[in-house]
Amino acid sequence: MKIAVIGGAGVRTVIFINGLLDRYKKLHIDEVVLYDIQEEKQKIIEKLCRHVVNRRNEELKVSAVSDVTEAIKGADYIVTTLRVGGDHSRVIDETVALDMGVIGQETTGVGGFSMAVRTIPVLMDYCELIKKYAPDAWIFNFTNPSGLVTQALRSAGYDKIIGICDAPSSTKFRMAKDLGVTEDELYVEFFGLNHLSWIRSVKKKGEEILPRLLADDEFLKGVQEFSMFDPDLLRMIGFLPNEYLYYYYHREKALENIKKSGATRGKTIEEVNKKMMAELKEMDMDADPEGALQIFLYYMQVRENSYMSIESGLAKRPLLEKGQLEVPDGMGYAGVMLDCIEGLQSEEGRDLVLSVENNGSIPGLQDKDVIEATCHVSKKGIVPVKVEDVPEHCWLLIRTIKMYEKLTVEAIRTKSKDTAIMALMHHPLVNSYSLAKALVNKYDEVYGGIF
Repeated sequence: MKIAVIGGAGVRTVIFINGLLDRYKKLHIDEVVLYDIQEEKQKIIEKLCRHVVNRRNEELKVSAVSDVTEAIKGADYIVTTLRVGGDHSRVIDETVALDMGVIGQETTGVGGFSMAVRTIPVLMDYCELIKKYAPDAWIFNFTNPSGLVTQALRSAGYDKIIGICDAPSSTKFRMAKDLGVTEDELYVEFFGLNHLSWIRSVKKKGEEILPRLLADDEFLKGVQEFSMFDPDLLRMIGFLPNEYLYYYYHREKALENIKKSGATRGKTIEEVNKKMMAELKEMDMDADPEGALQIFLYYMQVRENSYMSIESGLAKRPLLEKGQLEVPDGMGYAGVMLDCIEGLQSEEGRDLVLSVENNGSIPGLQDKDVIEATCHVSKKGIVPVKVEDVPEHCWLLIRTIKMYEKLTVEAIRTKSKDTAIMALMHHPLVNSYSLAKALVNKYDEVYGGIF
């Protein structure tokens, strides 16, 4: 079987390949083909990927192509992981928002809106090619904002697309570690939307323990995703939150911390990636592939250690030196995708958090609305959990953001600036017609007429 990665020059591709090495034979994967419009960067990533394969003496074939049709043809699974406009577009998205006094995080609020407007039309074109050259392939969308992008593609009729995100799986991993159990011994049930979800059930070896966890300050402080929230808030809402709810529950803190830092997350990532690529370009990667890999891993460590530190004000974790670093074991979006493939190939199936159509899972949403929820994945299909009772405070936020998403999709489809303004006006992190209008006009200006 063949996996195609559209956006293969992304830095996470190396980690994806390493994670695949533990499972490619079991999953019947023979080949991975990378495609990206950034050909110079893709050549560097391709060399790193091949070295990761060679250092473990594995047989997985990894190649890169300059023709997207060649990548797609014959693919059984396709990953879409794009950043239309490159790293600097994220800096622009976040800076425009901050200049107008609102949070511009790339998936939550106006930053996600701007990225979606640039990205969705490009992905639509790729999906048309996939429909023509690999009509039976499953598409795993990791392109941000993942839930909104998946909603757009599903609404356009592409029904074999699954939205994936590494936030829930990373949270479960850290929860299991803190509780001293394996991930298989822990059931964690999510519901909501991508980057707007809650944990409504935690079972350790079959026993419900969520109330106990909410009462345990040490646990809440010990898991990175929960440590940024006020414990009294979590006990008040009765759920454990997705970390991105920080932007809603502690909005003024997030905005103030970003302003004080003097740099957005996008600017931090841009600088890290520039330094990494500059070092890799200067060296002979063929002569010293392990040295190149250590450079890559060092900068990936810098990148990951800064995650949410600006917005939350939490301290960064200490760094290890080059030469001491191992390739991560495939957690992140790679792990989610591979778990999903394994589930789809099995009779017994697996429980995973995915962005899929609602189909009656969350009351009050339409069946075609894309949600993020724990799903049972098997040869029989993908079935999200049934959430029979949604507290009104969750339901109202879900409905509001889903309306924003669907209006954004409609604005992109019709190229309507008025609909775009309507979408942002209703987003809780904007909540103003005049501000929404100014934001849409500014993004339209800086990107040369997107409506």
